[in-house]
Amino acid sequence: MYQSLNDFFKSWAFEANCTQRLLNNLTDESLKQEITSDNWTLGRIAWHTVTAIRIITSNTSLPFDAPSKDYPVPTSAQFIADSYSQTNNAFVKAIKTNWTDQTLHEDIHFFGQEMRIGTLLMFLIQHQNHHRGQMTVLMRQAGLTVPGIYGPAKEEWTNFGMEAPKM
Repeated sequence: MYQSLNDFFKSWAFEANCTQRLLNNLTDESLKQEITSDNWTLGRIAWHTVTAIRIITSNTSLPFDAPSKDYPVPTSAQFIADSYSQTNNAFVKAIKTNWTDQTLHEDIHFFGQEMRIGTLLMFLIQHQNHHRGQMTVLMRQAGLTVPGIYGPAKEEWTNFGMEAPKM
């Protein structure tokens, strides 16, 4: 649980930047990539990552404009990436304008349970990271380059004068 907005902003800035870099590498064609027809496509997961910011925070008093419907999934990778950037900016601005450290200790209802807003913000980051991991697998299947997130991706190892570990 976050105890201060400053701590959240430090984490969110890093994680949102990683998500943005991933979304910036998508192509329109790659949005159709799927593991099976029973699973979400790369585009569906990417769009859900955008809309989830508003969906997850919808039970708070935080006013900001952002998409909140997972359907229909846009067919433009650039639109998804731009929407994430706009949503991220609106979200951060709304928090800075409307919340204080005390807000993080307020309880809200979230999917049938009581939760502190500071915990909700941690959940939001973890949710985003979960879907980011799914996207990286589908991106590789689609033949896209995956940027490093918590260290260099295999394509980036040579930039550090190293050979990528064998998988």
